[in-house]
Amino acid sequence: MLSGLLTERLRLRPLVLADAPFILCLVNDPHWIKFIGDRGVSNLEDARQFIIYGPQRMYAELGHGMLLVETLEHGSAIGLCGLLKREYLDCPDLGFAFMPEYRGKGYAEEASIGVLEDAKAVFSKIAATTALDNRPSITLLGKLGFEFSKIIQLNKDDPGTRLFMRS
Repeated sequence: MLSGLLTERLRLRPLVLADAPFILCLVNDPHWIKFIGDRGVSNLEDARQFIIYGPQRMYAELGHGMLLVETLEHGSAIGLCGLLKREYLDCPDLGFAFMPEYRGKGYAEEASIGVLEDAKAVFSKIAATTALDNRPSITLLGKLGFEFSKIIQLNKDDPGTRLFMRS
């Protein structure tokens, strides 16, 4: 996975520090903040630190993590997709986030299928979590073969998070 993945329309590759401007935009998108949370990334240095201590650390420690999603046609960065390690889960968690202009065009599904295909040789089960009201992600997870498992509470302020599983 860390060498990257290709799908019909997309390239998924590990994040590098030069991706900081894109990360700064993505993590400050209102959709990201609403459904994923404010990561306190307010400038390019914060974005570089996010890459180093998030995805790049996960690559080094686990051999997987969030990948940058680019279009093959233009090479434009459009989102992130990959597998995350969550302390509250005993298997990887599929994650994805895309810039507003690339939502609803099948990119998240295509990228997720690529990640899941690559992961099936290594992992027997994969989780996915969503905010209670994140309908687009809930719908996509159903298309990808995930089944609702239960509602979990990540912390005392969490109104609940939907947990989905795929074997």
